[in-house]
Amino acid sequence: MPLPLHVTVLGEGPPLLVLHGLFGAGGNWATIARRLAGTHRVLVADLRNHGDSPHDQRMDYPAMADDLAALVAAEGGKMAVLGHSMGGKAAMVLALSRPALVSRLVVVDIAPVAYPPSFRPYAEAMAALPLRPGLRRAEADAALREAVPDAAVRAFLLQNLRFGEGAPAWRCNLPVIAGALETLSGFPTFPDGAQWPGEALFVSGERSPYVDARGRAAALALFPAAAFAVVPGAGHWVQAEAPEAFLRAVAPFLALPPG
Repeated sequence: MPLPLHVTVLGEGPPLLVLHGLFGAGGNWATIARRLAGTHRVLVADLRNHGDSPHDQRMDYPAMADDLAALVAAEGGKMAVLGHSMGGKAAMVLALSRPALVSRLVVVDIAPVAYPPSFRPYAEAMAALPLRPGLRRAEADAALREAVPDAAVRAFLLQNLRFGEGAPAWRCNLPVIAGALETLSGFPTFPDGAQWPGEALFVSGERSPYVDARGRAAALALFPAAAFAVVPGAGHWVQAEAPEAFLRAVAPFLALPPG
């Protein structure tokens, strides 16, 4: 059964569903969502086992696509979808499995291919963090430093840690996500000839290795109308590292009338 995802809605206009990446949440997109809300009704979702959405033992792209299909259907039946990394893969699976629900597709720094599970050291470091009463964020940051040397990535991961009375706790379903990393690093197999013919834009960071020649070929095989944009100077978190350049690439595409 589909899970009822937590969704934040901003603005008015044509609907646009925004999806975060692994270990993220809809709140990561707050700044970009507010900008896009000037021209769209933006629905920022927390994917299953992330953010404030329900937890479940199943964590794969068909399940995520089921959740998204139920959300889109409840909102009127068709909308543009923008997804980063894991959210981009979920968006692609939604378009390929339920093509009538997606009007336009933006995929950010990911391709429909399998990658090495590079987030495993992060998940292991998060799981090893001693969640004791009185743990301070600075201590948690220091405990992750060896496995996660990049301070910005540590801050991103620690957004999942809820502090309050008693011991802090992970907001995301860390055990299930950690167990699904190989699945999430891959991409489902579709029948030969499967394609989504709609307008698609693949946005990647200039410094990111995620969308190479193999990735572009795989994207074109499944999304023959795909266009590609590279954001100068950006890495994998394109929208956070170069928000203005990201918006310059994405906003005109979303504003185009349906092809």
